[in-house]
Amino acid sequence: MSQTEKSPPQPPRTPHRTEIAPGPRMPSGPGTRPKRGRAVRRDLSASAVVFLLAVPLSLGLALATGAPLQAGLVSAVVGGIVAGLLGGAPLQVTGAATGLLVVTADLVQRYGWRATCAITVLAGLAQIALGALRVARAALAISPAIVHGMLAGIGATIALGQLHVVLGGSPDSSALDNAAALPGQLAHPHAVALLIGAVTVAVLLGWGRLPGRVGRWARVLPAPLAAVLAATAVSAGTEVARVELPSWRMPELPVLPDGSLPALAAAVLTVTLVASMESLLSALAVDRLAAERPDAPTGRAQLNRELAGQGVANTVSGLLGGLPVSGGAMRGSANVRAGAVTRRATVLHGVWVLLCAGLLATALEMIPLAALAALVMIVGVRMVSFAHIRHVQRHREFPVYAATLGGVVLFGVLQGVVTGIAVAVFLALRRLTHTRITVTEEADGHRVRVSGQLTFLAVPRLTRALAQVPAHTDAVVELCGSFMDHAAYEALQSWSAAHRAHGGRVTLGGRSGRPLAAQAGAHPCGPWTPWRNHHCTRPAPERAAVPESSGSQLLGGVSAFQRHTAPLVREELSRLAREGQRPTQLFLTCADSRLVTSMITSSGPGDLFTVRNVGNLMPPPGSDASCDSVGAAIEYAVEVLRVGSITVCGHSGCGAMAALLSTAPVDAEPTPLARWLRHGRPSLARMQRIGRLGRGEVALSGRPVSDDQERLALVNVMQQLDHLRAHPCVARRVAEGTLALHGMYFHVGEAQAYVLDEAAGRFCAVRGEPAPATV
Repeated sequence: MSQTEKSPPQPPRTPHRTEIAPGPRMPSGPGTRPKRGRAVRRDLSASAVVFLLAVPLSLGLALATGAPLQAGLVSAVVGGIVAGLLGGAPLQVTGAATGLLVVTADLVQRYGWRATCAITVLAGLAQIALGALRVARAALAISPAIVHGMLAGIGATIALGQLHVVLGGSPDSSALDNAAALPGQLAHPHAVALLIGAVTVAVLLGWGRLPGRVGRWARVLPAPLAAVLAATAVSAGTEVARVELPSWRMPELPVLPDGSLPALAAAVLTVTLVASMESLLSALAVDRLAAERPDAPTGRAQLNRELAGQGVANTVSGLLGGLPVSGGAMRGSANVRAGAVTRRATVLHGVWVLLCAGLLATALEMIPLAALAALVMIVGVRMVSFAHIRHVQRHREFPVYAATLGGVVLFGVLQGVVTGIAVAVFLALRRLTHTRITVTEEADGHRVRVSGQLTFLAVPRLTRALAQVPAHTDAVVELCGSFMDHAAYEALQSWSAAHRAHGGRVTLGGRSGRPLAAQAGAHPCGPWTPWRNHHCTRPAPERAAVPESSGSQLLGGVSAFQRHTAPLVREELSRLAREGQRPTQLFLTCADSRLVTSMITSSGPGDLFTVRNVGNLMPPPGSDASCDSVGAAIEYAVEVLRVGSITVCGHSGCGAMAALLSTAPVDAEPTPLARWLRHGRPSLARMQRIGRLGRGEVALSGRPVSDDQERLALVNVMQQLDHLRAHPCVARRVAEGTLALHGMYFHVGEAQAYVLDEAAGRFCAVRGEPAPATV
């Protein structure tokens, strides 16, 4: 009685959609904000977590740039206190800029430390001016492929340089020089430094994967701090270079570098651009992460205020002898996950760093430099994100990403960004001017298909194609682009008038590729448009040679898919055919024909592994040998496909729930349906146990449960989740923290989805807010 299927293909997704969140999300608002005393406690706890993360990271970044080590601590203090007080993203944590590591190292080597501080001050003043001009949103117009390519290029350069330090050597200023010298360095490594670096990397990578109760307790301590502590313990008693903090004194005033004005302007522009982009993108990422919490601060990040706050922080950091600062997604996400509620957590973390620098200098000087280098090397490696590569490849922007990455590695950050912008502009112009025109002969005439933008540049090819259509014939012209300029319009209208004058017929089509004057095929609606009274699934009257039936309706839909939708998804399905399926979610729902899983979840080919059966039931293990189909699908999804979440989705008006409520137990010769519905009896017993009021175990947000059939559908979702947890493969993955289980209820009549909050026993309505931008 079960059916396992892949989700049907979908067209390119729109940015405004409602998705299943990784976990239940309660409605946010003033009523869900924690009380002041609890908020203070959570901010204190979060500030301690971020402080423990920031100290080793700041020292490592200072070491990698060649700046005084105390400069990293100064940047953490200024970033936490100044940017925390003045910035527009309350939960973002500012500190030494990871994305500026290569730039800062080059400036220190070229101009010296005091001149680098002057450039930091000038860049901060430029950021203040940009914030006053309110250009923060405009800055985000830069293609994500350029930003990701820039960060990946910086990460690759960082990793290459710091690998030399881990091996006991010293890095060169150029990534190419570091790559060329790497074989010699690998042939003669420093054994103790290599051991310390290996211990640091091992703890960094394995800390979050510790299983069971040990792992839960261990994750209270940030992985970078745990790695540095482990490396320090291993290095005890060995002769190895360690942190050396100079005695604190009044910082020397910055001085302008000795160099040409264009070189100085380029340096300031580079620091301003990279620091601003990193801060703004991190602010959006942290804002999106915080919005998933029920007690999230109301309102979005104020990007112009954040840009100005970053400018003030950079100005103060430069004056006090600190590194350039920016908001960091690593520190900000740690702050959010640690439970921070207000900007108080960010400011306190800066205070803790200040106290640490004054009171724990002796302890900091026990840290081996190889451990800090290994820490920064892993940060650099993680900046090269394969998820970003897949993302830009899916949007056909990999050339922009690769050009930016290569430019950053070969020439520098600013030059790499300019290279990426140039390639992006070239591709945009090419796509704007690239037009494909084909002419095909069909049984009832000729079809001219125009794919791409129809501008004056394509008029010669258009007229040559139209000339291939014989006179006195029927012609359909499909215009599949989104733009047609005046020259192309005049050429098309002139040919149409002439063709009609010679006795031919012309039908012009629109963006959907379907002729406007006549329906082509048995499925008259365009692909992926909303259904209205099922008109779109009825064969066109003039085309129906046989009486309308479910078969003709189905074949009409398949024909329309081949014509309109297949060209849109063929490239993606071809990729999936080569690479195999890699869905991230398993969706277990009812076989009811009104539930279209791909529509409800806005998913496309390869996204969902779907299991459908009568009543969305999940028989517990060992209940009946005839139920192995569902169990096999669960095992395959969990063990082979390695999905990250399983969602059990019930729905309103479920026939299985109605049958459970109205049918008495059958003992003699039960039918297959009756045997299957026995697996729903635990849900019925559970509903009878908790009673009509639910006893706090089941409820809907925003309205009462309408009747027993809806109540049973809700209880059934919870019961089937319990059955899922009884399967060994599911229980093991859940215990490891690599698999999440979700409950969902879909009200068909209201087209409203509800997600289960198991802790509260309440199904919360999913709101249709626009999805935040992905950076």
